[in-house]
Amino acid sequence: MERSSNPVLSDRVLSGVRASPSAEVMTIEGTVNKTLISMVILVIVAWWTASDPTMISFAVPAAIVGFILALVICFKPAWAPALTPVYAAAEGCVLGAISLYFETMHSGIVMQALGLTCVTMFTMLFFYKSGYIKATPAFRRGLIIAMCAILVFYLISILSSFFGYHGLVAFYASNSLLSICLSVVIVGIAALNLVLDFNFIESSAAQGNVPKFMEWYGAFDLMVTLVWLYIEVIRLLSKLQSRK
Repeated sequence: MERSSNPVLSDRVLSGVRASPSAEVMTIEGTVNKTLISMVILVIVAWWTASDPTMISFAVPAAIVGFILALVICFKPAWAPALTPVYAAAEGCVLGAISLYFETMHSGIVMQALGLTCVTMFTMLFFYKSGYIKATPAFRRGLIIAMCAILVFYLISILSSFFGYHGLVAFYASNSLLSICLSVVIVGIAALNLVLDFNFIESSAAQGNVPKFMEWYGAFDLMVTLVWLYIEVIRLLSKLQSRK
C-alpha cells in the first residue's frame, strides 16, 4: 500500500481493515458509484438551500454537524456507509448558503465555480492516469507541508477573530493582489490533493482485500476535497470579479 498524505485517507485508517476471503471487496467502480450518489445528495440539498431562504438558518448547525461527522468517519471508517450520505446532506446545506451569498454579489458565479471545479477534477484525473503527475514520496511530503501551512493559516485566522482581531480574515476576504495570489496557491494545492485521493483509492482497490465499506470512505474523501476545492474556487472568482 502506498502511503497517503491525505489526513482523511491515512495509513491508520487501513490498519486492521481487511476483508475476509469470502467477503466483497472495495473496487474502483464501486467507489465511483458511491461518490456519484454522495455528490447527487450534496447538490440536491445545496440547490434546496439556495432556493429556500428559510434553509439558510440551518447552515451553521449543518457545518457543525458536518465537522463532527467527518471526525467520526475518520476514526470509524466502518460507519461510512451510514454517515457519508448524511455528511453529504450537511455539506450541501453549507454549500447552498455559501453559493447563495456569492451569487447575490456576482450573478452567474456559482455556475462558473461548478464548471471550474469539474474541469479541475477531470484534468487532475487525466494527468494522474496518464502518468504526468505521480504520487511520489516527494510529492506527498510537499503536499503535507503545504496543507499543514494552510491549516495553520485557517486556524490562526479563526482563532484571532474570536479574540477581536479580524485582520487575517479581512485580508483573505479582500481582493488585493496578494490575497488573490494566496487563493490561487490554495486552489492549486486542493487540486493536487485529488491526485492523492485517486492514488489511494486505486491502490486500495488493487489490493483485493480491502472491505466493501471502504468504497463509501473513498467517496467521503473525494467529497471532502471537492467541497474544499469548490469553496476556494468560488472565493477566488469573487475576488477577481470584484476587481473589475
